[in-house]
Amino acid sequence: MENGKNVVSLDKVPRWIDVEHGSSPDDESGDASLCNPYSGDPLTSISGEDIVGNRMVSRFPVDHEINEKIRIWWGSPWTLKVDAVVNSTNENLDEVHSSHGLHAAAGPDLAEECAMLGGCRTGMAKITNAYKLPARRVIHTVGPKYAAKYHTAAENALSHCYRSCLELLIESGLQSIAMDCIYTEAKNYPREAAAHVAIRTVRRFLEKQKDEITAIVFCTTTPFDTEIYKRLLPLYFPRDKHEEEVAISKLPAELWDENGETVIDERKIRIKPLPKKTSKGPPQAPVDVPVTTVGLARRNSSLLASYLDPAFMSISKDPDQRRKEQWDKNVEVRRGWNWAKFLGFGDLAGPHLTPSEEYTLHSSYLSKAISLNLSDIAEMKIVYRGGVDSEGRPVMVVVGAHFLLRCLDLERFIFYVVKEFEPLIQKPYSIIYVHSAASLQLIPDLGWMRRLQEILGRKHQRNLHALYVLHPNLHLKASILALQWFVDDVVWKKVVYVDRLLKLFRYVPRDQLTIPDFVFQHDLEVNGGKGLIVDPGKNHVQQPT
Repeated sequence: MENGKNVVSLDKVPRWIDVEHGSSPDDESGDASLCNPYSGDPLTSISGEDIVGNRMVSRFPVDHEINEKIRIWWGSPWTLKVDAVVNSTNENLDEVHSSHGLHAAAGPDLAEECAMLGGCRTGMAKITNAYKLPARRVIHTVGPKYAAKYHTAAENALSHCYRSCLELLIESGLQSIAMDCIYTEAKNYPREAAAHVAIRTVRRFLEKQKDEITAIVFCTTTPFDTEIYKRLLPLYFPRDKHEEEVAISKLPAELWDENGETVIDERKIRIKPLPKKTSKGPPQAPVDVPVTTVGLARRNSSLLASYLDPAFMSISKDPDQRRKEQWDKNVEVRRGWNWAKFLGFGDLAGPHLTPSEEYTLHSSYLSKAISLNLSDIAEMKIVYRGGVDSEGRPVMVVVGAHFLLRCLDLERFIFYVVKEFEPLIQKPYSIIYVHSAASLQLIPDLGWMRRLQEILGRKHQRNLHALYVLHPNLHLKASILALQWFVDDVVWKKVVYVDRLLKLFRYVPRDQLTIPDFVFQHDLEVNGGKGLIVDPGKNHVQQPT
């Protein structure tokens, strides 16, 4: 599609106001309870304040300015020349679970950029380049799984998907968007119920941001979806008074908030004033109650205690007390580990982070790493992706000889490591550390290694299958033993020492690795050339015949 073939410009996409009034919402062949398939009669929620005289007030009145921004396209969204197209995918943003035909049309570069984003949460959205598509950008979002028992939560999560895409469109300075059906059969979302959510959310968003958007294209690829949208669009985007009046009779009078999300009265938070307590006896002089170390919530107030949940109060703790306990814990740990600096191990002081603290730390580093240009670190080839090991697990390669500590900004290197490792640590993976010719290089101390592991988090510890160390020497083995003792006895016990390349290739096939030429030369020097023939020009290793 780069050459202009099959590219459809926006002016060729039919506007909603120009679509003939074929499928009317008052068609009795449709479901009478279109907007809310979970309740019997949608009109039961009509309140008196929604009626003026004998006439009900429409929640979605005719708005010609908004209607002109809505377009419908029956076909592939990947042919449209718009500012952005929407891709419905999963949390890993992988190619298999993306919208049909996207990666084939955009090319392999899209998958590579998606792998760098670090995933996406349900209801959220992320943006990438569009590469070979005629669109300028691709916005990726993750729709919710559907279960009838939790349909309200699914509705609101799906609504957030559409709203996140539109918000990201505006934040990126774009104005037109083509939105494929975010819901999928794989997640069991009823297509008609999901179409209600999509159209309603777009309507509410345009009511607030219509000046920022020029066109929203609803894309459908099946006759079934096309019929649904043609039947439901008049309910939320009526083009005349007749469609508006029909929508009044079909839609509930009060069911959604200003964003289009479902609201249930029974789940609203209600705040009631405390009842006045009457006392028959003479007034008593107030008694000052001292504030204890547990905080104000523990005051001996019978009136307050009668309205507070004891189970909730039992977990409450004064913030000052929490900070004091954390401070005492840090001081105690630092006193016990001060000797580590004298032994050259680095700063090992401080308590281990909790899972929530590790998650927060990892998230902050990842978000900043994505925004940084780390091409200078990438060019050093210290850390780079390999292929897969003998059991299909992805491999990360670390070359110790390239780790030039004097020339390296360690903080930027951490950002690069977090960014590179993020796609791998979501599932089992392996690391190859190449120590060939690295014995003369300065290496970070144990304190830095501990901090790096805390930033990578527990998912890295859990999913790491093995750490293959090629050409280790005695000093490196002693350092790894120290790491087991003082830093982490989970990760560093997964070390597998490999003294020659042929042994490494038993774990990771040769064609899955890109290895520097000096590693082959070092292998010859260390092993005396026994059993190996090396062609540095082709990086080829084989046993002699």
